Amino acid sequence: MNGAQTMLAFENPWHIVALVGAIIAIRVAVPRIQMSRATRATILEFVDSGLVAALLVFCLLRPFVIQAFFIPSGSMEPTLQEGDRILVTKFTYFFRDPVPGDIVVFNAPPAASIDDKDFIKRVVGAPGDELCVRDGALYRDEERIEEDYIAEEPRYIWPEPGQCVSIPERQYVVMGDNRNDSNDSHKWGYWDPTTGRWNAQPYLPRENVLGKAVLIFWPPQRMRLLH
Repeated sequence: MNGAQTMLAFENPWHIVALVGAIIAIRVAVPRIQMSRATRATILEFVDSGLVAALLVFCLLRPFVIQAFFIPSGSMEPTLQEGDRILVTKFTYFFRDPVPGDIVVFNAPPAASIDDKDFIKRVVGAPGDELCVRDGALYRDEERIEEDYIAEEPRYIWPEPGQCVSIPERQYVVMGDNRNDSNDSHKWGYWDPTTGRWNAQPYLPRENVLGKAVLIFWPPQRMRLLH
């Protein structure tokens, strides 16, 4: 597995509707139950707070502001370990585009061979960059990029010996920090049986990006900001 899985329950919209409906049903039922006025007021205050919290989380915070994910694989080691819980800001990219170095959660494109899956990788190339991997290093615009955060030097050449990719508008190249064990841009593509060639499709569309990973919040000993 190479993805980032959402931590929050109620992925199905109908589950959210059911939760809100249940809270409203409790709100309607409480005044009809025999109890003291003080107890009733306390319960109603608690229920009202729960309803407001649910609406804020599911209608505002989660879609537009922040979301929690957990890491199910080692594709981003050593930066992110399997089992880490992280917070991802969704509003960051309302104001700017991703830049190399950002750790992003995104919907995997079809070329990743996994549909409807959230991935987490590091942006290594933005529109207009020329990118390649050779001699155990990433090169951007012919400059060797020093990456002290990766698990080990990549043991591959990408895209092909002596070649680079030029990243189109609104497309990005992303790679896991565990370069040699990550389903990322350097692996994306498909085999065309009619031509007998591998057709590389390394680009992540801008619209697939969900947000920027900013914080490990669990386990406590690994709590830190992500840079």
